[in-house]
Amino acid sequence: MMDLHGPAQALLVLSVAAAGGLALGQIKIRGVKLGVGGVLFAGLALGHFGFSMDATMLAFAREFGLVLFVYAIGVSVGPGFFEAFKKDGMVLNLMAAAIVVLGALMAVFVHLVGGVELPAALGLLSGAVTNTPSLAAGQEVLAQMGFSGAVQGQAYAVAYPFGIIGILVSMLLLRLVFRQDPAKAAVAFDAERAAKYVALETVNVEIRNPAVFGVRLRDLDELKEMGVVLSRVLHDGSQHVVNAEDSLAEGDVVLAVGPANKLPRLNRLLGPVAAIDLKAMDSANVAWERQVVTRSEVLGKTLGELNLRAHHGVVISRVNRGDHELVPNADLKLQFGDMLTVVGQPESMPLVAGIIGNRSKALLETQVPSIFIGIALGMLLGSLPIVLPGLPSAIKLGLAGGPLVVAIVLSRLGHLGKVVWFMPPAANHLMRDLGIALFLAAVGVKSGHGFVETLVHGPGLSWMAWGVLITLVPLVSVALVGTWITGVNYLTMCGLLSGSMTDPPALAFAQGLAASEAPILSYAAVYPLVMVLRVIAPQLIALILWTA
Repeated sequence: MMDLHGPAQALLVLSVAAAGGLALGQIKIRGVKLGVGGVLFAGLALGHFGFSMDATMLAFAREFGLVLFVYAIGVSVGPGFFEAFKKDGMVLNLMAAAIVVLGALMAVFVHLVGGVELPAALGLLSGAVTNTPSLAAGQEVLAQMGFSGAVQGQAYAVAYPFGIIGILVSMLLLRLVFRQDPAKAAVAFDAERAAKYVALETVNVEIRNPAVFGVRLRDLDELKEMGVVLSRVLHDGSQHVVNAEDSLAEGDVVLAVGPANKLPRLNRLLGPVAAIDLKAMDSANVAWERQVVTRSEVLGKTLGELNLRAHHGVVISRVNRGDHELVPNADLKLQFGDMLTVVGQPESMPLVAGIIGNRSKALLETQVPSIFIGIALGMLLGSLPIVLPGLPSAIKLGLAGGPLVVAIVLSRLGHLGKVVWFMPPAANHLMRDLGIALFLAAVGVKSGHGFVETLVHGPGLSWMAWGVLITLVPLVSVALVGTWITGVNYLTMCGLLSGSMTDPPALAFAQGLAASEAPILSYAAVYPLVMVLRVIAPQLIALILWTA
């Protein structure tokens, strides 16, 4: 018989809970599955049947898993966090924040009017909104007050299943009340998005405007104002890379890259669209390559500072950053992973590659030192007391909030000196899944002792009823009123509801309603703010109610 104890026993219990829970989470019931939430219930089962582990090991697994999870989330959403507050993003975030506030008020109501003890009320809040970091933040502040985390974990597990189902019920109710057709909503969203998005296009222009004959390109300020880049020119039958000192002559053909809505103005400035395509013509003098920025020495430098045109006779005609095309002006600062379209003489290509790095393998390499630096900074930030007026004691971002905020800020910065805050998507997903699995397994094992007794013979059924209210009241209220006032797209609202509950299974359901990116975009837009608010809410509730 195996003699396992200490770390070996802890690893065995956590591994069984994680593996069994993830398998359980893949089981679909009417198109809905628990996903990673299944790990919680596997841990509860193990705890119920007497499996245990050293308390110190359990606490370490729970907290380390949480830190990995929230840090990975912060890295993934950080680059687009601040842009989420622009234009429509502000409205979406206000509605998501309203859902968080209403949920917190419902938890206070459950405690004061329903008579549910404070730890259970906070557990119901976290479970009803399917937010694990909120549970961790509540456990942390309650531990400082001398409460055990077991009751909170049990309440969380009781409320969690309907937390997932409640989001789906809200989506279906919204669809019924406003008679929404997901397919039509997808078409409307795509049409609205296409009207706002200005893509970069390439056009060949023949020089026919006498006003620009003999004018040097460096003197055509209109090109900079339009965000148009000229990459190559055909002059006297010979094609070459554009130079700032080149003078335009009648009959020349230039290859221009710029925003589609600016090209008619470009034609008025220079001339009509040419009948030939310079890219299709063979030329020994001109080549083009896509090269990726990976060298730390150029991170944060502008294209103007590198001045590749003057030093190496090349033109940067496009810059792709993630899913966005950027106009390559002189003030654009380079970030790790930027994809540059380089146009120049063939012999210049290796020189430019040496300057910017162009190591595509670097995009697959995990910057391990930066992860530990970021986590360390997050721990420091999470431990700092934050004094809010009216509260008897300070609150802290804690293990759930500190690493999240630091990851958002650092990934938005992109780099600090030679330290790059970049994580390949595969590594990010692994870190996120490993972290949440460790956390939920540890919470489940700890809460499993006495869980069934609480559910069957204790207050479990009443907790479940209160959890339903905490889930539905905020979601349905904001969904109906928000749609009525703002007229937001149905699929966008479904993504907002999923993001306000930070619930990937609900997002998957929303994406299955119609083929559209609307749900994932609104989900990502509100997710960062909601995560921060979900971490702070239980701490505020605990401090206010405990001292009241």
